[in-house]
Amino acid sequence: MRVIVVEDDPKIGGFVARGLRESGFAVDHVEEAEEALPRLAGGTYDAAVVDVMLPGMDGLSMIAALREQGVTTPMLVLSAKRSVEDRVQGFTSGGDDYLTKPFSFSELLVRVQALIRRSTQGTAPTRLAVADLEVDLLARVVRRGGTVIDLQPREFSLLEYLMRNADRVLSKTMIMEHVWDYDFDPQTNVVDVLVSRLRSKIDKDFSQKLIHTVRGVGYVLRTPSVDRG
Repeated sequence: MRVIVVEDDPKIGGFVARGLRESGFAVDHVEEAEEALPRLAGGTYDAAVVDVMLPGMDGLSMIAALREQGVTTPMLVLSAKRSVEDRVQGFTSGGDDYLTKPFSFSELLVRVQALIRRSTQGTAPTRLAVADLEVDLLARVVRRGGTVIDLQPREFSLLEYLMRNADRVLSKTMIMEHVWDYDFDPQTNVVDVLVSRLRSKIDKDFSQKLIHTVRGVGYVLRTPSVDRG
């Protein structure tokens, strides 16, 4: 999952971005609404964390402008303002949730996760399953055949992305955009390396292979019932 943090305070922005990365998200951090606008308009983010008080265009004006363009990315508003009127303004501008400063990162993380679940699948389950592979998204536990598999944050993020798009071929560019927080470099092999690491943990000890390479295109996690012919 990919998130953008729009926060001009380097201490707060760095704190939030670092925490989200450690939780398995790909994160971009920008300090101005003018820089965030075109990125969010491109529709590549699963959620945004937006501060109200920004230099130039403020956060709520940015959100309102994006909603007018039809951008539906979930937006979590950060603000030092605590009044009911301020919270109402945050929602009427197009924000999906409102968190006042100071805040705990654990609460911010739960709110971001909830926004993504609601936006992607409505009342989406907190577990994903393909064949005998199961992922608990809240506990961040992966099991195959009942055996717990230890994954690093980036590996977990890739597996979640593959499972949410089971039977859909994902290009290296798509994987890069959702798992890393920088643009795709065609000269790098980081996607191949990460897929190889994940495959060694998910498929190596099992006769039924789930992660497949589609040469010249990308990778896919296939359910056993899908006809590959």
